[in-house]
Amino acid sequence: MPSIRARVARSAAALLAACGLLAAAAAAAPARYALDPVHTRVLFAVSHAGFSQALGTVSGSEGTLEFDPEDWSSARLDVRVPLQRLDLGDPDWNRATLARNLLDAGRWPEAHFVSERVEPLGPDRFVVHGQLTLRGVTRPLALEVSFNALRRHPMPPFRRTAGFSARGTLSRSAFGVDAWPTMIGDEVELRIEAEAVRSSRAPEPGQAGAADPPADAGVPPPPSPLPPERPPEPEEPVQP
Repeated sequence: MPSIRARVARSAAALLAACGLLAAAAAAAPARYALDPVHTRVLFAVSHAGFSQALGTVSGSEGTLEFDPEDWSSARLDVRVPLQRLDLGDPDWNRATLARNLLDAGRWPEAHFVSERVEPLGPDRFVVHGQLTLRGVTRPLALEVSFNALRRHPMPPFRRTAGFSARGTLSRSAFGVDAWPTMIGDEVELRIEAEAVRSSRAPEPGQAGAADPPADAGVPPPPSPLPPERPPEPEEPVQP
């Protein structure tokens, strides 16, 4: 019959093994990140009547990213892009692009991308296949992504931050954006630069304010070189 000491030793070994399995499972589980809208930007290029490539950007994207850097097959991305933040460098161009006959941003204010699967290409490179909804139309979109970095941000509050670069192309007419075909090219090139901050409070897309602030959001501005002006001294009342 095994001694009490032997039974205790076996129980302790089993407990340690179980703890090790739980720790390994936790380490392998995908972590959740919130896109940093300040450091996430979509750049697009489209032909301007064959003369040049018109360039524009859209800032302020929000969303969530779940991934395990050791197993990208389980990664998930859900992001919303606010079209009212579009900027072509000219107010008239901005208004024309957001108007009803093009993006119709008054009716469809966001573009929405949801990933479906991830196709590895090599170390830190993969293709994210998903569905893009633009102007009320949903079509497949593939983005070739480079994983740039995953480490603690050097600026307060020192959040663990992931950085990505992505490229893709889409047909604007496939989404019903088909006005001015002789002036505006059909193929739109996309380039995306994104940062995502790890947070247990990462929001669902569209729930602003639930995520942690950008990594450098709390950095105070440099002090003013001039002292603040003193208010004028009150005048002495005039005696009658």
